[in-house]
Amino acid sequence: MARRSSHGRLKAEINIVPYIDVMLVLLVIFMVTAPLLNQGVEVDLPKAAAERIDTKERDTEVVVLSVQKNGLCYLNVGSEKAESVNCASLEPRLADIRERLSRKPQPPVLVRADRELKYDDVIKAMAVLRDAGAAKVGLSTAPPDGQSIPP
Repeated sequence: MARRSSHGRLKAEINIVPYIDVMLVLLVIFMVTAPLLNQGVEVDLPKAAAERIDTKERDTEVVVLSVQKNGLCYLNVGSEKAESVNCASLEPRLADIRERLSRKPQPPVLVRADRELKYDDVIKAMAVLRDAGAAKVGLSTAPPDGQSIPP
């Protein structure tokens, strides 16, 4: 908007109120969508102290097999959306997982199993990943009460 100054020349000003409104709307959108970016499957993990996997040093994506207490299995790699798979064969993702696990260095492989799941079901999930080519399979846990996850 332009207005005349006391000397008679036009003075140009930018009205920033609409820009602030747009920024606030964008902030609200990001705040609402941020929790949706977590692509994991809801699993009640057992609590135990454990070290974090450091994925910053390597350009690898973590392969995660989530097993819910009702026996359903979901597989996701890195930031991909979790996809339902057959717990006994990892189908329809078996070929993709075998290809990823054949790379050097092999990406970290984790099993996220519900704490109410039978031990036998957890071992079966680990065996399926081993048969797909995983050299090492880790178990994902939640931090004990009162402890936070270090960055």
